[in-house]
Amino acid sequence: MQTPSTAQIRTAIEVLKKYGEHINHNAVNAVVELSDLQLHDRQAGRQEVRTIEQISRIETVAAQLETWRNEMLQQQSQCVSHHV
Repeated sequence: MQTPSTAQIRTAIEVLKKYGEHINHNAVNAVVELSDLQLHDRQAGRQEVRTIEQISRIETVAAQLETWRNEMLQQQSQCVSHHV
């Protein structure tokens, strides 16, 4: 498996962030629907907890990718400075 480029990692980070926004948007809609149906607050609370957990995982992976990308950029700049 080939190491992804920093541009590919940046794209993956953006995709993850958009996915987190999508999950959050869907969760808000689900909670509103639950409220409209006058269902128990517990169901809305569970939906909110699941959403927070999912977004937290996404943010963790995005942060790890950003760290990896920054390390790769540092390595590339060090290689360039050694060759100059």
